[in-house]
Amino acid sequence: MMKTIVKAGLLTVMLISLAVAAQAQKFGYLNSAAILKDLPEMKVLRSSLEAHQNILKKDGEAKMAAFQQKAQTAEQKKARGEMTPKEEETVTAELQKMQEEIYAYGQKAEKEIADKQNAGMAPILEKVNNAIQEVAKEGGFQYIFDAQSGVILYADETSDVTELVKAKLGISK
Repeated sequence: MMKTIVKAGLLTVMLISLAVAAQAQKFGYLNSAAILKDLPEMKVLRSSLEAHQNILKKDGEAKMAAFQQKAQTAEQKKARGEMTPKEEETVTAELQKMQEEIYAYGQKAEKEIADKQNAGMAPILEKVNNAIQEVAKEGGFQYIFDAQSGVILYADETSDVTELVKAKLGISK
């Protein structure tokens, strides 16, 4: 009878210990897209990128219009027989060069927009990451996930088992 009471008592203590240990792990999640969407800095960045993109687009459209005008004029001259083979060769080379310049301009514009976006995003992402770190520490979270991607945005360093796994594999330092 006494053994049964002791076993029941030990079992109860173990279950309570497991419950406390399970409660010690605290997980959280967030929607990073919703956070970024509502940040004033993101609205400013989007506006700036759109304005810059519009300028680049107008320049590209002007280059394309000049190309199309030159091609149309050359085609009309050729159709009327007002163009020698040498002139046709020269105009074709000029049109090809213009086309290459338009393509290069498009590539440069895309890179410029991407670089501007990356430069603008860096401080915004740092700000969000710092807020996540602070919330995690203040709230006692061991992990915080992004609900959209499932990516771990915060992990308590005490949960890192890398060295234990390395030791198990025999590849410790």
